Amino acid sequence: MIRFLVRVVVNALALFVAAWLLPGITVGAEAATAATGNNTAGDILSYLAVGAIFGLVNAVVRPIISLLSLPITCLTLGIFAIIINAAMLMLTSWIMSFTPIGFHVSSFFWDAVLGSIIISIVSALIGWVIPDTIDRGA
Repeated sequence: MIRFLVRVVVNALALFVAAWLLPGITVGAEAATAATGNNTAGDILSYLAVGAIFGLVNAVVRPIISLLSLPITCLTLGIFAIIINAAMLMLTSWIMSFTPIGFHVSSFFWDAVLGSIIISIVSALIGWVIPDTIDRGA
């Protein structure tokens, strides 16, 4: 359970960096922010919620899509994995459109593709810092 929570926080941080660097990716409860002017706690909760949904999409849907697209991924020497990651980001954006939490990716090319690259790099960097044995207490 702790491993899942750490993964949610890592996803939230990676999404924060992607939203900060790319103007086409927006995260946050815009209605609450517009009403109060500044809603830092709401933004943090929004990033955590989007990180949780993004983690669930990557845990459930991504393995199926990766298996089905294995031939084209091998043919492109793994570059197609970027397209799969961008599709998972767009799927998360679509799922979040049914919630009051605002998460929007403007376009597949280039916002989702660049966002998936940024999220992958940030997740890898944070993954190197956080040990794998965090749920075993070591």
